[in-house]
Amino acid sequence: MSRGLWFAAGAGAGVWAMVRGRRVAEALTVDGMRDRVGAAVVGARILRDEVAQGRADAEPAVRARVGGALQGSARPELSAPPPVADPAAGTSTGASSGTGTSTATDPSTDTAARATSADRHHPGQEGS
Repeated sequence: MSRGLWFAAGAGAGVWAMVRGRRVAEALTVDGMRDRVGAAVVGARILRDEVAQGRADAEPAVRARVGGALQGSARPELSAPPPVADPAAGTSTGASSGTGTSTATDPSTDTAARATSADRHHPGQEGS
């Protein structure tokens, strides 16, 4: 029985080595390398999508935590309404930020105003 066992073990190791060798040889061909690079690109794309989905899922919780922390902070310009452009006067008017300056002259709120107006953009309303 001992010889039969060793024969089966040797035959199994030989088959395993042959299959493994074929896989390595196929992977080193041009088509095999192209397949591996393509799989890596697909994997990176899936990872990017998963990270984006996780970020989108976590954003409301983070906003709630940060919003709660900012309720008593000294940065009221974050909650001030965006300035409204007055085309007749060529200036913009806005609510006071609480520091004696208007939000139209504060660059940080100007960026927020642009982001807010971009958020309100709807398809079919070009140029508004």
